[in-house]
Amino acid sequence: MAHGFRVAVSKEYLSFSAAHFITLAGHQCESLHGHNYRVGVTVAGGVDPECAFVVDFAVLKKILRPYVQAVDHRVILPTENPKLVLREEGDRLVVDYLSKERFVFPRSNCALLPITNTTAEMIAEYLAHRVREDLVKEGLSHLDELEIEIEESAGQSGYYRLRI
Repeated sequence: MAHGFRVAVSKEYLSFSAAHFITLAGHQCESLHGHNYRVGVTVAGGVDPECAFVVDFAVLKKILRPYVQAVDHRVILPTENPKLVLREEGDRLVVDYLSKERFVFPRSNCALLPITNTTAEMIAEYLAHRVREDLVKEGLSHLDELEIEIEESAGQSGYYRLRI
């Protein structure tokens, strides 16, 4: 059942700096570059009868912080991209692109995400599913949907919305 209430959190400290590249159609690999990303979450649902809010802002911030911290000051790499092979060699992570060595990173500087490409949209989808799981664990059964925004620069965002 859809409700008319929603809340959103998008704080300056829910941001991260990270490097990434994407693979493009036509077998191109974009150059490694970085962004100062910002994460926003919007949750819709009924109002809790006792507290009169959809969800406590503090709960949303508590859920998002570990995900933001896990990718901050890292190279974000997709583990589900068929054009890439990631292999560990000691404390290094080697990224092969279409069977040719493309990048070598210190393993400790990498955040591996189970996504197909490191676009804002795919990062938003990844986070949306994790946040949904965490909201369910919190016992918030009166929620209908959530949306994650990944802003990679001012005025340039990718979104993913799903039912809870």
